[in-house]
Amino acid sequence: METMQESADCEKTFFEVVSNQRACRRFSDAPVADDDIATVLRAATFAPSSENRQPWEFVVVRAAETREAIGSIMAQLWNAGREMSKQRSDPSVFADVDQGIAGGGIVAAPVLVVVGGDTRLVHRKWLLSSVYPAVQNILLAANALNLGSAFTTLATNRADELRALVGFPEEVDPIAVVPLGHPSRPLGPPRRVPFNERTSRERYGNGW
Repeated sequence: METMQESADCEKTFFEVVSNQRACRRFSDAPVADDDIATVLRAATFAPSSENRQPWEFVVVRAAETREAIGSIMAQLWNAGREMSKQRSDPSVFADVDQGIAGGGIVAAPVLVVVGGDTRLVHRKWLLSSVYPAVQNILLAANALNLGSAFTTLATNRADELRALVGFPEEVDPIAVVPLGHPSRPLGPPRRVPFNERTSRERYGNGW
């Protein structure tokens, strides 16, 4: 039987993973083992989805030419809106994203997981809400394995090109591109607004 201490240790481990998960956009060239990728994607499949239809599809991309092609799509889209992003973003966040996209940090990850959603299983109206939880599980599982990751959707704005690069049929919509790899530098905890600043009791505006 599980002891209270064992239960507390499990909870601590879970909350450490959650509270230290943050976007990684700079990766070393160290390879990622198939077993680790399998562990991450297995965790993804335990996410909730509409009517438990599990509409996710994953393509694990290692080939440099495909990663570079995806990176090119991202860079073109980023450059088109770069100045607008610069005006509204925190300077340090902007610099990190700029390095990740325009500087090629994301495609330097040894693995890109292209996540799709199958419209034959879930209507497009509910597709994002049925696939995004799986992406979050990927991020959390990667962090638990001391891998870096990031939730990116920029390339999905040119869905047909991204679909063609990974061979998705027309019925599968690209939902996200998640780089996976070993961080090139230590990642500190993310900066977050305290929950009580965005939480009300009973009705909006009643402080926590």
